[in-house]
Amino acid sequence: MPKRIKTPLSREDARKLKSGDSCLISGVIYTARDAAHKRLCELAAKGEELPLPIRDATIYYVGPTPAKEGQPIGSAGPTTSYRMDAYSPTLIALGETGMIGKGKRSPEVVDAMKKHGAVYFGAIGGCGALLSRCVKKAEVIAYEDLGAEAVRRLEVEDFPVVVIIDSEGNNLYETGRKAYLDSLK
Repeated sequence: MPKRIKTPLSREDARKLKSGDSCLISGVIYTARDAAHKRLCELAAKGEELPLPIRDATIYYVGPTPAKEGQPIGSAGPTTSYRMDAYSPTLIALGETGMIGKGKRSPEVVDAMKKHGAVYFGAIGGCGALLSRCVKKAEVIAYEDLGAEAVRRLEVEDFPVVVIIDSEGNNLYETGRKAYLDSLK
């Protein structure tokens, strides 16, 4: 049975999630990819306010396609997460608690997650059209010049994800592989 998560995601709630948990997220999440992450970190380095409330925020690594008539967003599948690894520790330290993407994360990101209490969720690549059905509202809130990579505020309902790496550093990519290989013995 999937766990139902409401955003914003507090550090306390993030710490309750375990690697392998299936979850359905409802509430507000933000989109940002590497170009936006770079700008966010540059603002943070100057001590300036970010264009999104980073405390308890969940950021989805996505560059959606244009929305069709009557839809809030186009296809919205996850981007490979390692492209954000240079910036994620900074945003986690500032209060980000959830990240949604696909693929592995660097040891520096995992260390920041463990230190501050954040989680990394995986969304299924190749299912962007299906995932977009969970988006009820989308609006660009920063960096419109980045096009698909602009920062968006999304209102989502029952957005399906799996906890890949929890706040203790447990990694489903490692434990899942081990369990599978052990089952072959």
